[in-house]
Amino acid sequence: MSFVTAPPAFVQIAYLAAAVCFILGLKRLSTPATARSGNQVAAVGMAVAVLATLLLPGLRHQGWILVALVAGSALGVVGARRVQMTDMPQMVALLNGLGGGAAALVSAAEFLHADAVGERLAGVPAVTTMFGTLVGAVSFSGSLVAFGKLQGLVTEKPVGAAAQKVVNVALFAALVVLSAFLAGGAGGSVGYFLLLAGSLALGAMMVLPIGGADMPVVISLLNSFTGLAAASTGFVLHNNALIISGTLVGASGTLLTLLMCRAMNRSLGNVLFAGVGGAVKGPSAVAVDGSSRTVREITTEDASVLLSNIQSLIVVPGYGMAVAQAQHVLRELADILSKHGVDVKYAVHPVAGRMPGHMNVLLAEANVPYTQLYDLEQINSDFERTDVALVIGANDVVNPAARTDTASPIYGMPILDVDRARHVIVIKRSLQPGFAGIDNALYYDPKTYMLFGDARDALRKLVEALRTAG
Repeated sequence: MSFVTAPPAFVQIAYLAAAVCFILGLKRLSTPATARSGNQVAAVGMAVAVLATLLLPGLRHQGWILVALVAGSALGVVGARRVQMTDMPQMVALLNGLGGGAAALVSAAEFLHADAVGERLAGVPAVTTMFGTLVGAVSFSGSLVAFGKLQGLVTEKPVGAAAQKVVNVALFAALVVLSAFLAGGAGGSVGYFLLLAGSLALGAMMVLPIGGADMPVVISLLNSFTGLAAASTGFVLHNNALIISGTLVGASGTLLTLLMCRAMNRSLGNVLFAGVGGAVKGPSAVAVDGSSRTVREITTEDASVLLSNIQSLIVVPGYGMAVAQAQHVLRELADILSKHGVDVKYAVHPVAGRMPGHMNVLLAEANVPYTQLYDLEQINSDFERTDVALVIGANDVVNPAARTDTASPIYGMPILDVDRARHVIVIKRSLQPGFAGIDNALYYDPKTYMLFGDARDALRKLVEALRTAG
């Protein structure tokens, strides 16, 4: 049986209002122009849901609940204000993991309470409790590993033996069987703790073999897991707000995961098991056919002269721009060129950066007009009519090998066709490969010029040179 009674009517109405806010907020998050207000609407919905929960008849330990609310809110505000935008993927991974862990703890409390008083969960409460434990714990430990990879605490290379895939599948099957036994009333608290420990181990073992190139997809997938775990706890607690909001998060996370896989022309199974980025290869000056390749380096002065005599520019931001926090000086450069009549556009690849929408958020932070942002399908046909494509820290998403090299791990991935522009300027620290660990043929294209250095410093020098030239 469940130890939580159905909420009264006024709480149910409040939960319904909160759910409407969640839906409207999610809808407004679909475009940068309304994303800020979407967050605010969703926040109002969460406040309504929390207040309604505090008014539940018979609620105990209100003091501790309020302490937790104050502490969590304080940590959230401090984190949101202090964390750099470049570190936002790590924060998202961490918060996502905490959500999964909270869902697992709710399920644990329900099961252990029943076991302590000699009762047995049955039916929907039993199934959802096991599901919330398994999926929530997987999301928690997996998100912590993803955080570690993004933060540099864990190597971004795939970690694990060749037999780990088999071990993971076997462990998952064992956990499903154990969940069925527990839901049927066998096993008790010892079996439940085994389920919890095994689920935590599975989450970590699932993410460790995945390369850093695929962390954005992993974060999105784990986000969907957290949503599903939260929805399952909603059934346990008879909380319609949790059911609806968890289902929304689970569905949107799943759709985003599939869209990102499609953007890379890869299946979800390939992302989870292929280990792209594991065998990092150093840059080579020798082509596959044995011929030497030449990198054409350009100075700041020559780059400013080239940019002073163009009519169109497409900027391709990448993780190198994010690391250097160069979005603000990039906007200055674009403003100067726009005042001289240059048509400036930004091409944002679906998997650029280390989190879905990472580049869009960084550019929005620098007040880049939304009307200048274009996705891959909108902008690719414009490159062949563009004077200069300015690539800032992007690598795999502009690598022509995705179109031509069948042996490449990124073969078939839709890329931004920067090599079809009349000229290409690449701002990069070195010729080191990107997350996929492969060399980039774009760097050796006769019309590509490499401007080596930190993205922010290089762009600042370009801005000064253009202002000096008038």
